[in-house]
Amino acid sequence: MAAPMRPARRPSQSRRQGSASASAQGLRPDRTRVLMDRSGEFQKWKMQSLSKADLSRKGSVDEDVVELVRLLNGREQFFTTSSCAGRILLLDGGINGCEIQKQNCSWLLVTHRLCDKDEVLSALKKARGDAVLKFEPFVLHVQCRQLQDAQVLHSVAVSSGFRNSGITVGKRGKTMLAVRSTHGLEVPLSHEGRLMVTEEYIDFLLKIANQKMEENKKRIERFYSCLQLALEREEAGGLHPETKKMTHPVYTHRRKRKTEKMHRQWSSPEKQKDLESDEDNAEISLSFFPENY
Repeated sequence: MAAPMRPARRPSQSRRQGSASASAQGLRPDRTRVLMDRSGEFQKWKMQSLSKADLSRKGSVDEDVVELVRLLNGREQFFTTSSCAGRILLLDGGINGCEIQKQNCSWLLVTHRLCDKDEVLSALKKARGDAVLKFEPFVLHVQCRQLQDAQVLHSVAVSSGFRNSGITVGKRGKTMLAVRSTHGLEVPLSHEGRLMVTEEYIDFLLKIANQKMEENKKRIERFYSCLQLALEREEAGGLHPETKKMTHPVYTHRRKRKTEKMHRQWSSPEKQKDLESDEDNAEISLSFFPENY
């Protein structure tokens, strides 16, 4: 005689409620647990990073980006790891070195404001090797809770003029956004301690460097304003980053331009099929680091 069949066990009330909650959000229970674990790990990284001492040469956040850094660190999905508001500097490198490395040279002058010719001429008197005048624009590194959060910042950065910005994803799941631009300046002024240019040329270079500094500050202010609006829009939409679909303008516009261009160049059915496959991929460069990033 066959053994009587046992009635199937019903899931406990807590498990049913958890599954219903996850289903209501459009997520599987196992997916929800993974996201919660990652969120907890991210908060741990954030606490560790923000509790560390500032090891930069200056030892504090630059005045022009204090409010921006505070805004990002005040959001649970972001924290900053390094920043520089932009600076004009004069470096004295080795006599035999063609490429100036900041860790192997003397810092004759560094300023985060507009610079005049007398400051540079005075600093050049201390040069013994190959002195180089540089302008370095604003740079910011932000660790993000997940890729969607990084895409929000990336869209704002590109729209604000920082078109060299990018996202990297490490194997441990760390998602980093670098906000960068390309309007830098680097010009050699002396060789083996001997000035190779005229004072008039130095004055000309400083006018360019100061113009770049002023433009750099405008871009920072634009980035801050646009970021505020973007974050307010995210909150007003009431959509959680883990469930919403990304439709940020910078990605939408790039896809549209690429699609129009490709349609003009490709006409066969086989090429059209390849085009559709390519368009499924997000327009963003991701680097996966082999080491424990």
